[in-house]
Amino acid sequence: MSFKAGAKVRIVACDDDPRAVGRTGRIVDEVPPGPLTEGRWTVDQISWLIAPVLCHTDELRLA
Repeated sequence: MSFKAGAKVRIVACDDDPRAVGRTGRIVDEVPPGPLTEGRWTVDQISWLIAPVLCHTDELRLA
């Protein structure tokens, strides 16, 4: 699955920060992730206590 910038997603798993699991956020990336992020999407606006996280496609669902 490919996401678009601004898409609202639910985080079902997150190796980057387990506190983000079960929360919703928004995709930041304008293009599909590449080698720099090891194929992970940047998700922001999760919580004021949680910085943006990097998640693999299978760790995200459209909200």
